Amino acid sequence: MKNRGFSSGSGLRRRGAERRSAAFTLIELLVAIAVIAILAALLLPALSRAKESARNVNCQSNLKQLQLCWVMYADDYGGLFVPNNWIETEGIGEFAQASWCEGNARTDTTTSNIQNGLLFPYATSAGIYHCPSDVSTIEDAKGNPLPQLRTRSYNMSQSVNSYGLTTNTEAPGPVQVAVDAVQPCFMGYFAVTNPPLSQLFVFLDENEGTLDDDQFGYPCPGYYGLYMNCWWDMPSNRHTQGANFSFADGHVEHWKWHVPMTASAPPGTSQQILTGQMPDYLRVGSAMRIITVDGTNAL
Repeated sequence: MKNRGFSSGSGLRRRGAERRSAAFTLIELLVAIAVIAILAALLLPALSRAKESARNVNCQSNLKQLQLCWVMYADDYGGLFVPNNWIETEGIGEFAQASWCEGNARTDTTTSNIQNGLLFPYATSAGIYHCPSDVSTIEDAKGNPLPQLRTRSYNMSQSVNSYGLTTNTEAPGPVQVAVDAVQPCFMGYFAVTNPPLSQLFVFLDENEGTLDDDQFGYPCPGYYGLYMNCWWDMPSNRHTQGANFSFADGHVEHWKWHVPMTASAPPGTSQQILTGQMPDYLRVGSAMRIITVDGTNAL
């Protein structure tokens, strides 16, 4: 009996010691928390990059679908490109023509202007007009920001059917000339020469600081004096300091910038080319139809 009692008591003491040795000390707990924090610090940036990479792929998919709509429209209209209403489609006078998309991305509260566009019947999804990385919001009539996300992030190059035969009432000089005289554009596949289709961009992910109307403008050397060598509109800086472009032959590319694309001037005004941006400025221009006053290629 005594031996059994002693053995039983000894077993209880051993089990109690085992329970005490299995518990975490404060130092061990702090070390575990520190390790978890280090792992989180290492993994969270990678997770963030993975999420942005997925959004970038989604953005490229959107542009691919819009580009396919653009191609199908041209196929339906004998090779003519979809109209790309120059400057604004606000329904004012001669500018009240149909376009691939209508309205102002800064103030549109619904997708009605997207749905009224000539490309919408080819892919009836307003979602493909918005970049998933674009968190910019609409504004009221006075420019005050509102909480609602914008409905559109993309724009179309002035080089593709920007109503080239329309009279340009804003052209410099006393004589009114056609839009194409100061803002050269290709009206259809038959007109594309330089750059070739594979290097002529159509859609791009535009900077939220410059996006408003439905056309991406770029100054042509020799016509606009002080407006030369500046950004009229600017590509986005959303995708790890880059932007996505679709091209007339149907493919999509991601362009990485040398320095950030930041819009500092108010919307609707020219943006100064910042230090280090000139190579990218010229790169964008080389993917458009740019000519000088003597009709030669500018870039």
